[in-house]
Amino acid sequence: MQGTVPGRGRGLPGSEELRNNGVVKNVGEAPQEELATGERSTRNRVARSILDHGPSTVSDLAGRLGLTQAAVRRHLDALVADDVVQPREQRVYGARTRGRPAKVFALTACGRDAFDQSYDKLAADALKWIAEREGGEQAVAAFARARIAAQAGAYRKAVEAVGPEQKTEALAKALSVDGYAATARSAPHPHKGEQLCQHHCPVAHVAEQFPQLCEAETELFAELLGTHVQRLATIAHGDGVCTTFIPRVSKTATNASASTAGRNPA
Repeated sequence: MQGTVPGRGRGLPGSEELRNNGVVKNVGEAPQEELATGERSTRNRVARSILDHGPSTVSDLAGRLGLTQAAVRRHLDALVADDVVQPREQRVYGARTRGRPAKVFALTACGRDAFDQSYDKLAADALKWIAEREGGEQAVAAFARARIAAQAGAYRKAVEAVGPEQKTEALAKALSVDGYAATARSAPHPHKGEQLCQHHCPVAHVAEQFPQLCEAETELFAELLGTHVQRLATIAHGDGVCTTFIPRVSKTATNASASTAGRNPA
């Protein structure tokens, strides 16, 4: 569930460092000089303070973090450029005083998503509820098939738009659009076929508990590619990459399938 947001340039720390500070997504890579001076760590503290205390003025942040207002403004400028926070007019309740109200800085949707979320736990809890109340593993499997079917439209369109030899590559590109970072390559000798590799799985943590999600995905691949496929490895089971073997379909078999398409097998 999830990834890296490219092209940000200056942002919060990388995913591992962020995770240690209660943040799980990478919102950009900082220049080397920022790494050396601790700029990223301080910038993360600024964003975290806004998360914990709500929209904040420069003065609020400087007081909470023990920084100068000039330093806070510098970090806020970088966070605004990275779409982590956004400035807005402060709401005034009651009679207005003279002068413009102080500007406050609030997290954007992108900035909020950078911090810990409970989506994986929510999804796992929902599937547990389905299993307990609605029919056990079969109910979870039905949900998994319905979920992947809802995503299948774009995959089907991509695969049907190319010839047989390009179908795996087309599927990989379509999966990558949905965040799976997928690639297609020839299978190692002596196997005759291809390997579809998914280098990221947005639902890996939930799939650890509910393998029906992986099984439904594998069934869809077989349907889209028109051949039996074999799942060799999954991220959910601790492997580095989800790997699916797709055997090469011979032209004879393809022609035979085409010649019998639409016929009643009886």
